[in-house]
Amino acid sequence: MPTPVVMPQMGESIAEGTIVRWVKKAGDTVERDEPLFEISTDKVDAEIPSPAAGILTGIVVKEGDTVPVNSVVATILQPGEVAEAPATPPPAATMSAPARPATSAKEEGGPSGNGRQRSSPLVRRIAKDHHVDIARIAGSGTGGRVTRDDILGHVEKAPGPSKVEGPAGMPQADSGDRIERLSVMRKKIAEHMIMSRRTSAHVHSVFHVNFSTIDTLRRQKKAEYEQAGATLTYMSFIAKVIADALRRHPVINASLDGDTIIYRNAINLGVAVALDTGLIVPVIRHADQKNLLGLSRAIADVAERARSRHLNPEEVHGGTFTITNPGRFGSQFGLPIINQPQVAILAVGTIEKRPVVVDDAIVIRTMAYLTLGYDHRLVDGAVADQFMADVKAHLENFDASQV
Repeated sequence: MPTPVVMPQMGESIAEGTIVRWVKKAGDTVERDEPLFEISTDKVDAEIPSPAAGILTGIVVKEGDTVPVNSVVATILQPGEVAEAPATPPPAATMSAPARPATSAKEEGGPSGNGRQRSSPLVRRIAKDHHVDIARIAGSGTGGRVTRDDILGHVEKAPGPSKVEGPAGMPQADSGDRIERLSVMRKKIAEHMIMSRRTSAHVHSVFHVNFSTIDTLRRQKKAEYEQAGATLTYMSFIAKVIADALRRHPVINASLDGDTIIYRNAINLGVAVALDTGLIVPVIRHADQKNLLGLSRAIADVAERARSRHLNPEEVHGGTFTITNPGRFGSQFGLPIINQPQVAILAVGTIEKRPVVVDDAIVIRTMAYLTLGYDHRLVDGAVADQFMADVKAHLENFDASQV
C-alpha cells in the first residue's frame, strides 16, 4: 500500500517544521532510510529518512514551507501502485492564526470591486516608484496577494538600471544586488540573540591565560588519544576545567526564572558549532562526570553530527553553560551573547605563541584570551572574576594525572 511521508515530531515541544530542501525529487526511486528531505525547526536541523522503499510521489509541501507535525508532505508508492494526491496542507502559520474581524478591501489591500490586484501600501509604493503595473504580477501570497518579494523580484528582472527600495532608513539595493530570504535557522538565531540582549544585563571579563603546560601535555598524549579513537584538542582541556569549576562556583551554572534563582544540579556544557548556514549549540550532558578522554570523544561526536544534521532535538537544549570558540578562525577574543536561560558563556580566543614577561624577562609562551560573558542581574563582577581566576589557575597548572 502507499506509504505516507509525514513531517516528523522532532521533540515534545516542537509543533511544526520547515522543509528547507528536498534531497529527492518526485519520481525518484528511494530506499528505506535514505534521506528524503531536510527540515529546520526551532530546535534542530535534520535530514529525514524515507519510511519505506519505493517511488517518491505526491510532494505537496514546497521548499521553504512550514507545516504542522504529522502533516503528510509526500507519498511513497510501490511499482504499479497509484495513489490519490493528498490535499495540500496549509502552512502552520495560517493554521494557527487567530480569526480576525472582517475588513474592507481597502484595509486588506485586496480587490475593491474595480479589479485592483491585492497588495499592501508598501508594495503599491514600490510599484509606483518603478512604474510597475501590479495587475501584471502574479502574486504568491494568500488569495493571489502581491507580496514585497514579488514586487522586488519583478523589479530585479526588469531591463535597464533600477533601484529597489529597502526598509526605512536602509540603503537602496542596486539592480545587480542579490536578495534572498532569511533561513529558518538565521531567523531563530536572530530572535534568540535579540531576546537575550533584552533579557540579560551583559558584562564581560577577559583573562589572558598561559596554555604552555597544556600544549606540552597535548603533544605528549596526542598519539595515545588517537589510538583510543579520540582527538585531544585544547577544547577538551578547557571543557574539563570549566566543568569542574562550575561545580565549585554553582551560581555560574544557575539560571533566573523571574525573581527566582535555579541552581542547576547537572552540569550540561553547550559547545557552539559553526555551520555553513548558521550556528548550533549541542549539549554534552553531565560533563563534570566525564574524564578528559570522554569529553574529547563527546565534543568530536556532537560537532560531527551537528555538521551532518544528525543531532536529536534533546541534544540541543538543556545546557547550563556554553563555550564558543571564535579563536579557531583567528579571533583574539570575543564578547559573546549569553545563551538563554543561562547566566554565563565563555569565548575562547585564538591560542598562539606570544611574547610575555616572566620574572622580568621576555619569553615565548602559548597564550590565549578567555572572555566570560555573564548576566549582571545575578552574577557580580567579583564572582565572575573569581570563577575565571579559578579556571585560569587550573588551565595553567593542569593536573597531568588527568590526561
